[in-house]
Amino acid sequence: MSHPYIPLTPADEKTMLETCGLTSVDQLFACIPESIRSAFRGDGLPPRPLSEDAVVRELSRLAAANTGTDRQVSFLGGGAYDHYVPNLIRSILFRSEFATAYTPYQPEVSQGTLQAIFEFQTLICNLTGLDVANASMYDGATAAAEAALMGCGASGRDRVLVSAGVNPRYRDVIGTYLKATDREATRVDLEPIGRTSGAAIGGADVAALIVGYPNYFGLVEDLAALRKQLDKKALLVVVANPIALGLFAAPGALGADVVVGEGMSMGVGLNYGGPGLGFMAVREALMRRIPGRLVGLARDHEGRVGYVLTLQAREQHIRRARAASNICTNQALAALAATIYMSTLGKSGMGQLAKLNYHKAHHAFRALCAIEGVRPVFSAPFFNEFAVRLPKNPVEVLRQLEEKDGIAGGLALGSEHPGLQDAVLIAVTERRTREEIGRLAAGVRRSVS
Repeated sequence: MSHPYIPLTPADEKTMLETCGLTSVDQLFACIPESIRSAFRGDGLPPRPLSEDAVVRELSRLAAANTGTDRQVSFLGGGAYDHYVPNLIRSILFRSEFATAYTPYQPEVSQGTLQAIFEFQTLICNLTGLDVANASMYDGATAAAEAALMGCGASGRDRVLVSAGVNPRYRDVIGTYLKATDREATRVDLEPIGRTSGAAIGGADVAALIVGYPNYFGLVEDLAALRKQLDKKALLVVVANPIALGLFAAPGALGADVVVGEGMSMGVGLNYGGPGLGFMAVREALMRRIPGRLVGLARDHEGRVGYVLTLQAREQHIRRARAASNICTNQALAALAATIYMSTLGKSGMGQLAKLNYHKAHHAFRALCAIEGVRPVFSAPFFNEFAVRLPKNPVEVLRQLEEKDGIAGGLALGSEHPGLQDAVLIAVTERRTREEIGRLAAGVRRSVS
């Protein structure tokens, strides 16, 4: 009798093993350390199937080991931030017609989904100051990697410059994409003040320069100056924090050719790490190179408005290996959450939100730097995130904050950034109160004294 969920017979299993040159399933998993494999044998698995109620109770028990922002004050950043998610978003987002929607290839029955995606694209264009946005991507890291490939394709060059101020996880993903296509990612160091150095970004072999806005350390890059120093054929790719764009000049107005980023902050929520929401916007000249879905507005012969997927000749189901797009679906539900979020706040609301982040972060910065031995790492202007040096081991200080104050005090930078072993990265969003910032400063003062 076959397994109720695994549709393979013993004969199927034997054939598959023989094809791999193996005689048993244990051989297949021999590369996994024994200490890990043993955890899933015997008592590691339930002896029989569990009821639905028992499964829920077991999963609840496991989930209780997590610590969420409802139980701990979070000053964590580095790409994922504790922003408020209005209840309105959940109310609209989980209507059945949205929760079950998929890629809308049949426009005649998908007008609502298509219109929502079109609105998302429009809002992203308004936010970034560019001409065309796609219907979202997997996450910010893969969006940045796709932008690197786009730069190579548009310029006919194979070397991409990546600022040391770009999120280290993004840099890893970009490097993986480029290596797989026999292209090169070259790191560009930061100036002492924390901005990307313009001294090494010239060269006729450069396909693109990728910088953060703000960068990983929360610092605001001088995009206009970098664009002037970059070769004309090279693309300026900006990895932007969308909340910051409510306050700072749009990257498109400062010379950016491509703007990508992570949209999780816009109403999606942390959700223990996912899902993410990658966004991408480009200048019109790059419209046929942008990956992913594009929704366009059309009118019939009577002038009635309709929405369709357009420029599909870019995609892999038509051009196959020569396609500009290798994105086969998109984060439609997360993009809808961001659309509701941006529409709810509006232009003035996004501006007010960004100002709250900015001013609360600067209040925390001043409070911390008033502590003896605490000093800033960089001097360039920052948004809602900053790095400071501590007179004691940052890992120990963060441990004490968590255990004694219930505060996730930031990220220790030493493991990923040589020379910053004594530094922490601290993010302050609109959710942090004056009292919580005061608790953070008091906890740090106690830990370093």
